[in-house]
Amino acid sequence: MLRLTLASALLAATALAAQAQALPERVKTAGKIVIATMPNYPPISFKDPATNQLSGFDIELGEAIGKELGVKVEWQEIAFAQMLPSLQTGRVDTVLAGMSDLPARREQVDFVDYMVSGAQFYTVSAFKDQVKSVEDLCGKSVGASRSTNWPRQIGEWSEANCVAKGKPAITVVGTEGSADARTQLKTQRLQGGVQGSETMGHFQKLEPNTYIPLGKPFTRSLSGMPFSKTAEGTQLRDAVKGAIDRLQANGGYDALIAKYGLVDNPLKPIVLNQGE
Repeated sequence: MLRLTLASALLAATALAAQAQALPERVKTAGKIVIATMPNYPPISFKDPATNQLSGFDIELGEAIGKELGVKVEWQEIAFAQMLPSLQTGRVDTVLAGMSDLPARREQVDFVDYMVSGAQFYTVSAFKDQVKSVEDLCGKSVGASRSTNWPRQIGEWSEANCVAKGKPAITVVGTEGSADARTQLKTQRLQGGVQGSETMGHFQKLEPNTYIPLGKPFTRSLSGMPFSKTAEGTQLRDAVKGAIDRLQANGGYDALIAKYGLVDNPLKPIVLNQGE
């Protein structure tokens, strides 16, 4: 009798878990999940120059999630600033674009956090004799994408590590994106830049002897997939989290981490709304 009771309890728990991770009826009927991305952030999301096809860690992760859920993935390329509004209006179901899980964003959406990131200072080889450490950026111009929280974080770092020590502050420059910051560095309009730590290895391979990371990442953030705060959005959120949990269990997640050289960026376990 006890065995039957335990077996029944396990079956009930399994059924509840499966129900919790079931896809919303609209998604099951459509047979697809619509994911927004912007292919300008290699190796996370970009277009293969040889084929012009969407590529990157986020893209392959999204496709793997779709397979786990038994649906196709429809990608929509959307400007970063329009991603959350598009989620709120129902144009897309979620986003895979290296988006940081931030408290301010959680006022609108919930996040499934799937990767660790961090702000990384760097310079270019033209400045290797002038900028040998992060502290050498005090009094110089440092750029980062204005659509991120990096400009604010650079300013905070400057206050604590330059101004507080009697050194001139960093001049923070908001750029159109990380690509613009790199261009301004190579043309020497900037002396330093900041971008996600997960991207540095890719650009060092793409343009050898060009970019020089300075120190370790000076922040820690979590990249997440946002979902609307509705009953349907919560159901889809839980289904997607379950899919990534399974990918971590079966090795698929680790294989993608290794493929894209993101050895410092895996997040285990997958969590909800834990970004700072």
